[in-house]
This record gives sequence, structure tokens and C-alpha cells, in this order.
Amino acid sequence: MSPSIRPLSPADQPEWSALYAGYREFYREPADPAKVQAAWRMLFDPATRLEGLVAVDDGVVVGLANWREFPDQLSASTGIFLDDLFVSPEARGKGVGEQLLEALAQVARDRGIGVVRWITAPDNATARRLYDRVAELAPWVTYDLSP
Repeated sequence: MSPSIRPLSPADQPEWSALYAGYREFYREPADPAKVQAAWRMLFDPATRLEGLVAVDDGVVVGLANWREFPDQLSASTGIFLDDLFVSPEARGKGVGEQLLEALAQVARDRGIGVVRWITAPDNATARRLYDRVAELAPWVTYDLSP
């Protein structure tokens, strides 16, 4: 049986928090329970407009996708930006990431949104094999400006 994908719910907090801590660790961010909880609160704060999906396998949350809509002025439309995608190490290689991406693509289709966009680390080879199979590499270069 494959995992089911559903919207994030407040009852998911303990499992989501453990996964998100793993996501932070994957990207070499220091362990910081306060930041994990702040990220959780953002998902339920209407001002942030963040939404979440989770993959559930046998009653256990094994994957997450946190995202938001954004105005795309160049195309005069709306897009979805996938902020975070993470699958537990135990569930990797079972298609969970692809299921989460397909569920997000369905959200976009249902809402009339033309693009789902995300970034990843250049050395995230495993995920990039999936991304290269299901999406097109964008021609954009990303910069961070520290104020």
C-alpha cells in the first residue's frame, strides 16, 4: 500500500516537527527546536499564507511539503512555491517525494495555477534525479542579499 497524501493538520505537529528537524539537519542547519516550532506556527498563521501537505504511511507521517502561492508578475498569473520537501530516511526510494509533488501539481491544476517552482542544493543528487524526471530545470540563478 502506498502512502496517502493529505493536507497538514494541527494533530500532525509531533511527527511533522521530527521530520522538519530532519529537513534542517539535511541542509546542515543547526538543531534548533525553537526554529522548528516557529516554522510550524507559520503554517497555521493566515498572514504567512503557507500551506502544507503530508504523506502518511500506515498511520505515520513520512513526508512533508510546505508551500505558498505567489504572484508571478512576468506571466501575469499565480504560481506555487514549494518551500520544503522532505521524506523520512525510512520512506525514501518508495515514491513518496513524487507523490507529494504530484499532489502539489494537482492543487495547482485545481486552482488554475500555471507553475510549481522550487529550489534545491546543487549537491542534492538523489532529489535532483526525481526533479529532473518530473519537472524542467529553470534557467534562473538564485541570490541571497543579507540586509
